[in-house]
Amino acid sequence: MTQAATTLGLDFGTTNSVAVLAEADGSTQAMTFRHDNAAFEACRSVLCFWKDEDRGGPRAMMEIGPWAIDQFLELGGDCRFIQSFKTFAASPLFSSTVIHNKNWYFEDLLAAYLRRLSERSGADWPMQVVMGRPVQFAGALPDEKLAQQRYETALKRLGFETIHHVYEPVAAAFFYAQRLSEPATILVADFGGGTSDFSILRFDPRAGKVRAQALSHAGIGIAGDAFDQKIIDHVVSPLLGKGSTFKSDGKTLPVPAAFYSRFAQWNQLSIMRHTKDYADLVKLANMADDPRLIEAFIAFLDADATYLLYRAVAQMKTALSHAEDARFDLEAGRLKLHRTIARAEFEGWIGEDVRAIQTTVSEALRRASLGEAGIDRVFLTGGTSYVPALRRSFEERFGAGKVETGDQFVSIANGLALIAQEDDLEPWLAKL
Repeated sequence: MTQAATTLGLDFGTTNSVAVLAEADGSTQAMTFRHDNAAFEACRSVLCFWKDEDRGGPRAMMEIGPWAIDQFLELGGDCRFIQSFKTFAASPLFSSTVIHNKNWYFEDLLAAYLRRLSERSGADWPMQVVMGRPVQFAGALPDEKLAQQRYETALKRLGFETIHHVYEPVAAAFFYAQRLSEPATILVADFGGGTSDFSILRFDPRAGKVRAQALSHAGIGIAGDAFDQKIIDHVVSPLLGKGSTFKSDGKTLPVPAAFYSRFAQWNQLSIMRHTKDYADLVKLANMADDPRLIEAFIAFLDADATYLLYRAVAQMKTALSHAEDARFDLEAGRLKLHRTIARAEFEGWIGEDVRAIQTTVSEALRRASLGEAGIDRVFLTGGTSYVPALRRSFEERFGAGKVETGDQFVSIANGLALIAQEDDLEPWLAKL
């Protein structure tokens, strides 16, 4: 294959997306964005749809990233806010969603998001793209062939002529391997919003070119979003009535847990204000043993505080990565929720998830016919790698001296862009 003058590495993530351009000389440059006078490289993977009234009648409008969040906060429930939509990529159960009386398929959402991403960066995209994909897509029964077809449909609409797919941890490994001077066997752990993925590769940087042999891959649908849900289950839902009781026909009954199942899907939670559940909550407040809790739930929905909740959870999780305790604060309208959480509590909540992640690491080692001693270096990437309990689980298993982190948000996109410049992409491509 002939090297392209410029290639694009595209890391479309559940939480954030990053695009990096690479030149034939090996230099890379992440696409940057500006919002409120701040520059950033990782753009939130969210969309907001609304109608703008003008003289010609209502016009359908759409924005992404922080601009979408601005619109959502300004318009409240008078818009459609979509986040974490990557989790539907491999789901055969997700066909389409209706927005402004139009069916939007996954590839429609992705194409719209990526087109606006390019426009917001102000940079033209080249014709060749290498797109990252998880080893294990999110969902109960993910169809990776379906996800890849959806990705390609969206990318072709944007004019890309050459499209390749590479496992996200393989791209991170390729980026990390640029610093190697001696052969090494590397375990790369990529922690995203929806999935945690692992690849073990043997690199040989001698002879002036990085050569690699992929030994194994493994993945699991547990990552940052699952950790967020633990915070919601243990901190937020009890403050909104989960686990409380109400009186009916002389009996004391638990508040139905089904009211709180929507917290597992941000999109479902954001439309709950307009469902029968809302009317049922209003009735329940009159029968609750502690009506203040149910009233707080109603106030949460009235304030359309879904995004504010997401932000408060993310801020607390980040704070717990640097301190032994952190405050959870959520204020919206008449809703005021506050609680101090110790890091030890949080680590107890996510303990089962961390163990499940390490079980997946064991599977990657088994497939590579290696033990811990056979791994020379461990590279952790992705925003969730900041969680101390997760990093500690790798340090205890492989030794602290082997574990490294760095460029958590851009390493994958950089690796993808560099792989696109390779003369032979075949060794790096994800196989269906």
